[in-house]
Amino acid sequence: MNQQNFDPEIARADEQPPRNGVVPAGAEQRITPRPLDRPAVDPTMAAAFGRPAGVAGAFSPSAATPPVLGELTTAPPPPESLAAAFGRPPGETEVLQRPPGQGAESDESDDALWSPDADPWRDPAAGAVIGPPAVDRPDETDPDTGKRPSGALLSLSDVLFGRRVKPLALAALGLVAVLVGAAGGLVGWFLARGGDQLTSDVTLAQTQPGKERPAGSVSDIAKRVRPAVVSIEVKMDQGGGTGSGVLIDGAGYIVTNWHVVTLEGRADKTAKITTVFTDGTRTEAALVGVDAKTDLAVIKVNVTNPTVLQFGDSDQLQVGDSVLAIGSPLGLADTVTEGIVSALHRPVVAGGDNGEAPITYDAIQTDAAVNQGNSGGPLVDSTGSLVGINSAIRSSEGNTGSVGLGFAIPSNDAKRIAEAIIRDGQVKHADLGANVRSVSAETAEGAQVVNVTEGGAAAAAGIVEGDVIRKVGDRQVRNAAELTVAVRMFQPGQVVPLVLARQGRELTIEVTLRSD
Repeated sequence: MNQQNFDPEIARADEQPPRNGVVPAGAEQRITPRPLDRPAVDPTMAAAFGRPAGVAGAFSPSAATPPVLGELTTAPPPPESLAAAFGRPPGETEVLQRPPGQGAESDESDDALWSPDADPWRDPAAGAVIGPPAVDRPDETDPDTGKRPSGALLSLSDVLFGRRVKPLALAALGLVAVLVGAAGGLVGWFLARGGDQLTSDVTLAQTQPGKERPAGSVSDIAKRVRPAVVSIEVKMDQGGGTGSGVLIDGAGYIVTNWHVVTLEGRADKTAKITTVFTDGTRTEAALVGVDAKTDLAVIKVNVTNPTVLQFGDSDQLQVGDSVLAIGSPLGLADTVTEGIVSALHRPVVAGGDNGEAPITYDAIQTDAAVNQGNSGGPLVDSTGSLVGINSAIRSSEGNTGSVGLGFAIPSNDAKRIAEAIIRDGQVKHADLGANVRSVSAETAEGAQVVNVTEGGAAAAAGIVEGDVIRKVGDRQVRNAAELTVAVRMFQPGQVVPLVLARQGRELTIEVTLRSD
């Protein structure tokens, strides 16, 4: 062995014994590969993933001859009807429709796009092309004007009847229409000619449109209220008188003044009372009852379906409210006057002659024109409701007509008294039981007690002569008349506080009112 090429690893390998322990003669000693560790192959895995039998390489060998597939089954031929409808004509080789602009008889050669050798699917994004109609229409353009000629125009019968009516029938229809119109015009002329004989042969004067009368106007209120107002005539052997009244109930009850139906107390039982309505109807009336202390009376008439007034709330009136007075002043029936409420709670005293108790009431003052004959008539507000019964006027010296100072009994008092007369035939008022007079001084103003009625309400309450009564309840008392109306605001039996002045001191006492 050459020492210069000595390799320890080789030496060590040489030192190893041969694989089978025999070294062939004359063989050169070399390094042998190490033995491979080949694990056993699972038969199941080999059956699943191993090569097929007879295949030694990685690919299967190519077949020398194609396999025999047997006889192939083809689709049946199309029906003759479909082939005639959709099949290519005999001898034709075209695969697509003709390009636009070429007719069926065009001799121009197809371009490359439409040639039989062209690929019809060369551009999938190309748009669809619509070809010309199968039969070309002849060119109707006028060579001179370059426009197509217009069609035939329709006649009147074509438009109206669609060529279904003969001209003779159309003429007959028009003649009938003319005759009907002429007949209608003649009838209208005769009717207009004979409609108004008074103005048929004259020229009417020009007039303006009618005046507007909205709801709530004076004319509207008067139209609704007047049918409920009556004129009253009282006759007796020694004379008579006139006045007014107002229907307040469907049974025929009429409210008026005491001095109208009794002629201020002069009339007797033989007096005849007649009512006259706005339509001229005259009806005899019967006296139901009177209240001389408040100048009110109730009479009754027998009528069917009368117009009656509704009572309003006189306590809601304010100075300046519009009012209407309706009645028969100076014998002029159905007269309407307009004004306002001039004052409220105005004590009015009238009569008292011949030993009779004076008429006293808490009046509504108005400037609506009220004259003799308006007595007993209604005073209505802007809604047409009854707010007062006209009763008296105040005139200047030497003048007995209206000077704008009229007085009416409040409707709240009139309603209460009328209901008592109809129900009981009489009226009872609250009474203090003392005679008083008006006083006005620096220390006291009111109604001074002149004397006290024995057994009366004032005597029972300890009121003495000389006391000055200044207040009854909430009502201020400034004179004798105001004391009377203040007491009559209450009912008999009520306990009322009174404020009075006695010897320079002011006292408040309670009084149980008695009946008069």
